[in-house]
Amino acid sequence: MARMTAARAAVEILRREGVTDAFGVPGAAINPFYAALKASGGITHTLARHVEGASHMAEGYTRTRPGAIGVCVGTSGPAGTDMITGLYSAIGDSIPILCITGQAPTAVIHKEDFQAVDIASIARPVTKMAMTVLEAAQVPGVFQQAFHLMRSGRPGPVLVDLPVDVQMTEIEFDPDTYAPLPVHKPAASCAQIEKALGMLNAAERPLIVAGGGVINADAAELLVQFAELTGTPVVPTLMGWGAIPDDHELNAGMVGLQTSHRYGNATFLESDFVLGIGNRWANRHTGRLDVYTAGRTFVHVDVEPTQIGRIFAPDYGIASDARAALELFVEAAKELKAAGRLPDRSAWAASAQEKRAILQRRTHFDDVPIKPQRVYEEMNKAFGPETRYVSTIGLSQIAGAQLLHVHRPRHWINCGQAGPLGWTVPAALGVAKADPGSPVVALSGDYDFQFMIEELAVGAQHRIPYVHVLVNNAYLGLIRQAQRAFDIDFQVNLEFENINSPELGVYGVDHVKVAEGLGCGAIRVTDPDDLGPAFEQAKKLAAEHRVPVIVEAILERVTDISMSTTNDIGDVAEFEPLATEAAHAPTAVRPLRV
Repeated sequence: MARMTAARAAVEILRREGVTDAFGVPGAAINPFYAALKASGGITHTLARHVEGASHMAEGYTRTRPGAIGVCVGTSGPAGTDMITGLYSAIGDSIPILCITGQAPTAVIHKEDFQAVDIASIARPVTKMAMTVLEAAQVPGVFQQAFHLMRSGRPGPVLVDLPVDVQMTEIEFDPDTYAPLPVHKPAASCAQIEKALGMLNAAERPLIVAGGGVINADAAELLVQFAELTGTPVVPTLMGWGAIPDDHELNAGMVGLQTSHRYGNATFLESDFVLGIGNRWANRHTGRLDVYTAGRTFVHVDVEPTQIGRIFAPDYGIASDARAALELFVEAAKELKAAGRLPDRSAWAASAQEKRAILQRRTHFDDVPIKPQRVYEEMNKAFGPETRYVSTIGLSQIAGAQLLHVHRPRHWINCGQAGPLGWTVPAALGVAKADPGSPVVALSGDYDFQFMIEELAVGAQHRIPYVHVLVNNAYLGLIRQAQRAFDIDFQVNLEFENINSPELGVYGVDHVKVAEGLGCGAIRVTDPDDLGPAFEQAKKLAAEHRVPVIVEAILERVTDISMSTTNDIGDVAEFEPLATEAAHAPTAVRPLRV
């Protein structure tokens, strides 16, 4: 048998589980693991500037590359607590990441030793497993179980905490005989699929709601095939965006209170049956449940059995991995089609596309300062379907989801449930690291951008290029808009006169100088006609210098983005003028029909 330190055994297991990249920050209590990482080779490490940043890099990495698991590493104490936000974000969106922390020696963990904290207890509510390994011989089994749990059932994160003495203890371990544990995912039965398909066929105006589980299961092609066989329009959720191309004849648009389309909500409210696959009926998608469910029959397919009925009771539930279910749906639909037993849905599908051509929002404004809608119009022109967009939260993300176009799975990479400010920069770096061959475009408001701005230096140091579109109105825009209900505008304005950059007026932080100081490229745009050229220049600079390049658009201070103020998807307020002629929405998927 081979003898090696427990830390080396852990690294060897990472390699055999397919890990090729890790993100983190070394420290005294995790240095034995870093020594093993260097000695073993085969895993590239990206040094973050903040350990929370490392956890979001791992998230971005996992969300981009099918089958991958992002790994983040930190020392004891605050490194682990810093990564809690990343773990929360990952478990909320069913994203498997592995967080490895150092820990004080086992003999002093409970003696208030320096940076000794019970990180396993802290992390347990936001992980599938969180464990401090007290016996070195347990390390191989714990890591094997960690990968098994992250991949099985509903995917999610795991934290493994390694005391420094455990890492350095030699154990018997033969890497050449190591094998990953089989992954378990529930699968639908033929009888369940036949029943659900029968319910769909009995409906007159059915819809499929495709959630992030379709993306996680790499089942987008099967989803489109099933929709085409049955002629059923598809509503992607925010996390499922890209599961069906935006320009597909069966894409009915997104539904919800905020990240939704006018035509998507209108089509949904006319439906009489909804088949949800890999979605969780998030409240910003459904709004008021009495409005959302009224007059509709629901079938819910989800990999996690306890998710079925959590928000509302469906008429029929199936516990199944999305891919396993869709394979059977496609097979059953093919048999029915061959027998001529599938209803003709062409009129219903055409009505959804008719709404797409009529119910559009305006994007073309020539105002100075720039209206945000114009930014997204120019992004649609500048960035093609191969672009991977990355965003987290705020009016920038909501408007982006309403106005941008996504055509492929894993090309809208969004932190859905947690929505932590600061997520976008490190996540974009993780995305670009996972797929260096595709263009990556991040989207932030000024406050999200400022939260973890130091991570830009990671992109400069490690030569990770991407373009970051920064829309700056010197406001907490989404919170300001929410404060309308309280008739206040309190503690949400970020403006000040910067003594070092008087040309900014009240816009305060000079993001161009900060970005340049961190080794990145930066372009400021104040005229909407300059947006397109700025995006082209940013792409060239990023490719030439292999660093992040920021395009900052100086926006009008106050813009209210379309959303419901009554928690009702049938009552979405349109604060800006709507499109009334084709020139008002030149990048819409369907030409405006007046």
